[in-house]
Amino acid sequence: MIDLSSQASLKKAITDCIQADQGLLDTLRAEIRPLRDGTRRIQPRSGTSISLVGTDGGNNQLRFDPFMIQLIRVVDSSNNEYCLEALSPSTPIDRLNARQFNPDGSPRTPLGKMMAFLGVKTLPNLSRMIRPAGDGQAVSSHWVRVYRELVEWATLFALMEKDFATDTVIIYDGLLRSLVFANDLFRELLQGIEERINAQWRHSRRRLYLAGIAKHSKVLDRYRLAMALESVLQTNYEAYVRVPQDIEERSYIWPDYSLGDDSIAEGTQTNRAVGGQMFLVKFGNKPQDPVWPVDIFRSQIDNAQIILGSITQDAHNGFPVPYYPLCLQKAHENAALVGFDLDVLQGYIYQGVRQSLAEEADALDAFQLQDSDPSQRRYAW
Repeated sequence: MIDLSSQASLKKAITDCIQADQGLLDTLRAEIRPLRDGTRRIQPRSGTSISLVGTDGGNNQLRFDPFMIQLIRVVDSSNNEYCLEALSPSTPIDRLNARQFNPDGSPRTPLGKMMAFLGVKTLPNLSRMIRPAGDGQAVSSHWVRVYRELVEWATLFALMEKDFATDTVIIYDGLLRSLVFANDLFRELLQGIEERINAQWRHSRRRLYLAGIAKHSKVLDRYRLAMALESVLQTNYEAYVRVPQDIEERSYIWPDYSLGDDSIAEGTQTNRAVGGQMFLVKFGNKPQDPVWPVDIFRSQIDNAQIILGSITQDAHNGFPVPYYPLCLQKAHENAALVGFDLDVLQGYIYQGVRQSLAEEADALDAFQLQDSDPSQRRYAW
């Protein structure tokens, strides 16, 4: 515990830091102040919204997993499963690559179909973050997260070819941005998504809209206090505001993650990582309701009112997180591996380890009877 004298000196040091940085807060307030006049009211409208979510590592907390098995599972808010794979950080890249294609070379999975569309034949050509070492295994274990993101984008791309009964808003779990694709492949993928959206209208007269919603954003982290002080989105109705390019650029370390199409028009850089325009959106009708960062697909910015109106209707039913799209919450619930599903997966891992141990399998029985976390006993007193 910090003693009283140390608390006094610490309090003074903190006060001095805040006073020295007061100019920074004034700058942030000046930067965010124009957004107050750019706030627009959302008109909620009935519509269909679906969401895709991939199972992440936080949904897969195994008690015993010596091989660090990862499940790549993508489901939607209606509990339709589009992908289910098991791999580990030591899975050979060439073996994983072979899973995506049939023996005759035709694509077998959504990821394989996306690779064929982009004209690449191997995962290292699709993403430079998946690089095999000399033994065929990946250089770093972080490649599993990259692979999961690639599968999510591939599933979204494949979803655009389905038949839809009504006009539909497809909500991506996260912003419509990616740094994992090599070269200009993400830009080509975005063009393919736009082509499929247009094809839906030509063939079936259905409007598909695409948006991405993130739980966190560097823009909100940087400007949240300034927004409260300047009364940005502090309205008694559902509202949104478009985020200017300069504010995004000040918030992100990686400029490619905030580079918009305006920069392309200037001819200075190439938009390789950004597929949407960011809006800050409040789906509730009270001043203190949460604000979420939302990306609207770049070719549909003029339809922001339609898209956000449909999402708002879905967010009004949000549970257990209020004013957060219900379809996203359902998709997360469907994707999470908990309860019986997790127990079954744990059983498969024990069974696989038992088979690999052969004559030494009896040692696994004794191992299972041991307390995996003796420190928990301290809570029993």
